[in-house]
Amino acid sequence: MGLSFTIPTPLDYFASLVQSDQQFHLFEAAVSLGQDEYPDLDVQRALAEVDALLVRLRRRLPADAPAMHKLRLLNHFFFHELHFGGNLNHYYDPDNSYLHKVLERRRGIPVSLAVLWLELAQGLGLAAQGVGFPGHFMVKVHLPQVQVVVDPFSGESLSRETLQSRLEAWRASHGLPGVSELPLGHYLQAMPAREIVARMLRNLKEIHRTQRDWERFVAVENRLLVLLPQAWDEYRDRGLARAELGQLAPAVRDLETYLGQAGEGQDAVAIAERLATLRRALG
Repeated sequence: MGLSFTIPTPLDYFASLVQSDQQFHLFEAAVSLGQDEYPDLDVQRALAEVDALLVRLRRRLPADAPAMHKLRLLNHFFFHELHFGGNLNHYYDPDNSYLHKVLERRRGIPVSLAVLWLELAQGLGLAAQGVGFPGHFMVKVHLPQVQVVVDPFSGESLSRETLQSRLEAWRASHGLPGVSELPLGHYLQAMPAREIVARMLRNLKEIHRTQRDWERFVAVENRLLVLLPQAWDEYRDRGLARAELGQLAPAVRDLETYLGQAGEGQDAVAIAERLATLRRALG
């Protein structure tokens, strides 16, 4: 009997990358998101490109370079020599979330730029982490005597006063009280790699929702549910999108899952009515 081989799908590959928190490779998982839009994407090539950038950086560093020197060199290299920065003119372009396109165009959004910057920083041995600051993703580096917070969109190192001002502006824009009981440090906590990838996916999800591109929306939801299997709201959202695509049986399954797990939500009645309509349509 001949041997048979099953070629893993992009979703299978993604699942293998995010299966374990202990072996979660943030950059590779983030690069793989582009495979839905770019089926011929060579993820390993993107990884090799970043490895080559790291080689260039390491050649400039003495073996005993202190962390502050590494950070300054990285920021100069990343923001001033390679000219990575925010895509101000086309902020909602989906390509801003695909790391291979960010590498190619040198433009992205805060979280995608941060993931690339973090890969380089950690490759230099810096204690760097992502920060899910409200409204704007940041990165931070722990140095011997100080913590430095960097805006990956602009390359600016941010003082506590600037961060506090940004936080207050965000609160005001969302109608929240001007003074919070939570200190600034609460908003500067490191975000786990799994949550960083989820943030990237939700950015794409919102773009596709705005454009009513339900096929791409469902592809993003498939990844979100591999990443966060108990994110019950994502079952609801995928079910509603599948209904828009005429995929009635999968839509029913998703909405049943949502109601079974989160049936006490404020939208439970509306979702139950939608589910009943879909079941009638299925006959």
